[in-house]
Amino acid sequence: MTIKQLYLPQIITDEECKQLKGEFIHDGYVIHTIDYDCDIYDMDTKQFICSFRKRRLKNSRYAWDNYKHLAVASRGRGASAGPIDPNSQYWKKRTPTKTKGYSTSYMVNGKQSKMRVNNQVSSTPIGYYEGTKALGIDKPCRLTYQTANSLKEYIQGKPYIHELDKWYKKIRPVEHKRQLTRANIQPNFRIDHTAFSTITINRNFRTALHQDAGDYGGIAVLSCLEYGKYRGGLFTILAYGIGINLRQDDVLVANVHNFHSNTEIWTTPEDDEYNDSLPVVFKGNPEVGTVGAYEKWSRITFVSYLREKLISCV
Repeated sequence: MTIKQLYLPQIITDEECKQLKGEFIHDGYVIHTIDYDCDIYDMDTKQFICSFRKRRLKNSRYAWDNYKHLAVASRGRGASAGPIDPNSQYWKKRTPTKTKGYSTSYMVNGKQSKMRVNNQVSSTPIGYYEGTKALGIDKPCRLTYQTANSLKEYIQGKPYIHELDKWYKKIRPVEHKRQLTRANIQPNFRIDHTAFSTITINRNFRTALHQDAGDYGGIAVLSCLEYGKYRGGLFTILAYGIGINLRQDDVLVANVHNFHSNTEIWTTPEDDEYNDSLPVVFKGNPEVGTVGAYEKWSRITFVSYLREKLISCV
């Protein structure tokens, strides 16, 4: 099987990408639509950008059976959650104040909140997380709350994580070995034998332009599950005009320190008619206003990586 090698020029500078941080990126930025096996590098520096493989995964049923409900509402996803829209279902019930781009404070009982938050989206990490301090509480290195709260499902779904790690090693052996060596320093905070400590699960979350942070080495493995019919949702790497059509059972290994996002996710009337015929899997109150959570279709994405600061856990 031939894996195409692409060397692409950077067409948007890092500074221009920074100016668009937190904005939704539309299809007009996509020059190279990727829907085939390939490895992509920077034309000038020869640095790795991403590797994409179609229809490789066989264990997606484990993820669907056990992980489909694990992405819960979050207001802490930063630039990836997109610009604050005061007319959205979530914010029209509140009074945002001192809004700036993708973050805002809001009024609580006539007073400005102490926290700045982002749009509410369905996004949750499972696996391990380093010690953090929030609202005066010191949290140690730990299994994430959603992992501990769904421990049976987390364990039963692991064949999917193991398969992602297998393909990571096969597709990018050098990067995998480097990450695994780091993960092995703290094996108690590693997901089994894999090079991963943490999986971020997103549902129907169109990310705005952002760079990932807190990971070791900048390399993540991305995959997704699908329910019903939808269009769009390309994974974009803005600087190179790349738009990757990541669908169920595909594997994407990417340098997520490059600015990336998703294009708009949409449906046709025919898609809507089909989706209306499907059994309801995800239930909830649309009045809550979590972005995308109440669609009849679902796109659940997985971002698998190693948390950098876990090396300091004791």
